[in-house]
Amino acid sequence: YPEGGRYLARLGEMEKAATRGDIREQFLALQHEALLGNPLLDFDQLLLVKRSAKSPALGLPRNWESNCSLPGKGYDDALCLLSFKEKGAEPQTLFQPGGKFVGDVDLHWDSDRALFSMPGPNGRWQVFELNLQGAPSPRQLTGEQPDVDSYDACYLPNGRITFTSTASFVGVPCVNGSAHVANLYLMDADGGNIRQLCFDQEHNWCPTVMNDGRVLYARWEYADTPHSNSRLLFTMNPDGTNQSAYLGSGSFWPNSFFYARPVPNHPTMIVSVIGGHHDHPRMGELVLFDPQKGRHEGEPVVQRIPGFGKKVDPLIRDGLTMNSWPKFLHPWPLSEKYFLVACKPGPRSRWGIYLTDVFDNLLLLKELPEFALLEPIPLRKSRRPPVIPDRVDPVRTDALVVLQDIYSGEGLRGVPRGTVKSLRLFTYHYAYQGMGGLLGVVGMDGPWDIKRVLGTVPVEADGSARFQVPANTPISIQPLDAEGKALQLMRSWMTAMPGETVQCTGCHDRQNSTPPARESYALTREVSKITPWHGPVRGFSYPRDVQPVIDRHCVSCHDGQ
Repeated sequence: YPEGGRYLARLGEMEKAATRGDIREQFLALQHEALLGNPLLDFDQLLLVKRSAKSPALGLPRNWESNCSLPGKGYDDALCLLSFKEKGAEPQTLFQPGGKFVGDVDLHWDSDRALFSMPGPNGRWQVFELNLQGAPSPRQLTGEQPDVDSYDACYLPNGRITFTSTASFVGVPCVNGSAHVANLYLMDADGGNIRQLCFDQEHNWCPTVMNDGRVLYARWEYADTPHSNSRLLFTMNPDGTNQSAYLGSGSFWPNSFFYARPVPNHPTMIVSVIGGHHDHPRMGELVLFDPQKGRHEGEPVVQRIPGFGKKVDPLIRDGLTMNSWPKFLHPWPLSEKYFLVACKPGPRSRWGIYLTDVFDNLLLLKELPEFALLEPIPLRKSRRPPVIPDRVDPVRTDALVVLQDIYSGEGLRGVPRGTVKSLRLFTYHYAYQGMGGLLGVVGMDGPWDIKRVLGTVPVEADGSARFQVPANTPISIQPLDAEGKALQLMRSWMTAMPGETVQCTGCHDRQNSTPPARESYALTREVSKITPWHGPVRGFSYPRDVQPVIDRHCVSCHDGQ
């Protein structure tokens, strides 16, 4: 910090002068000068979104929705540049579509182009790319299908693009499918060769690239779990392989991660906006996390911002941050201590661009009357993360699962070794758009979607298993005893890409634990094939699969007489 010594000296003089009079104005001037003198601010302009404060819902979907649930018109948006170090500088417009939303901005590492979302000519949401070196208009990358919305894209180190799309035609069941689910897809830089990466029950949100080249994204799931507390952070390779939870698995706090981004030059730390379910849309508290500290509830918390020196309690509540201020959106970490953010300090404040830090400073860089300033991104070149080679075999339709020890982990604690004889594999058939509903479940927050039983595979005496599964299919597991009774239920799912080998340690095992260092019996035998379950793969039905047994063996005697 080149001028750090000088700033500290001036601060010391002010502390002495504070006993002789009011130093408020001098202190605020020093604070502004010193914080803007941060050497991490080695750029002159910010790329940002200027949006009318009267825009529909401020362009923020509710926490169970994505962009396509927003109105397509009624905005006054612009993609702008701000010379934030110049006193009184106004945002300069780069692109303004007129009446349409502009957002989900992702700047390329070369800083010469950016992706963004906007409704296209057919009224559906699309991914566009704007050349920042003076191109007159953006280039539309998606939009081949007339009834599909695509948005929220990010560049990948290998030159391709990942984005979310409603092409799976799945609907959020608790609102009768009225909110259209957007899963992650992959495409070439020109919009060609589209391939689905995630086959999930609910939305994937906010994809971004981590420092090691993996993709960080949010995944909402509520298969047999409380749906108000289950938006997890996931990572995967850019080709869709190695999908695994990063933060929030098995936890009820925080309810939601939005706009998570990796901290520069740190192997694991991320910053994220956290919020509730029936809560203010997308906005919430700003929290710094490090999964090296742990991954459950409050374990990974480094600090809430502001909140210097204060412990963060993992409060379990639906409207988690309803009454919490300041509210944050769109953090951009400069380091593990300093962050650019969109912030609304209080209920009557405007949404402005701020520089904040772990020392509770909140320095206003720019705000405008009648407008919200959002999505600040430094306009500068940055280091491109490494390219992770593709591991997908496009001609394959299957994948391999290797389970090291079913007894390792919390899921089967207390179950004697040798009890598990097989695994029942099933997949989910998610409800389509316009389908589903609150009355179609068994129990409180019970199964929302159709479970289709694939069959069973054997478990070895040491708890290991190795078996073949269909690719591009959400797979869930029940460990069974010798009588075929379920001992536990996987309240989530895994998805393997074609030709991938998926490995897991045990049943509900913590990711920061160490797998057993021994050879598994399952690796010494042939790969197990799925043994079908009493006929073709189908959704489990009580009237079809259970009632006939009762009629045949029970009702003949227990007939009410």
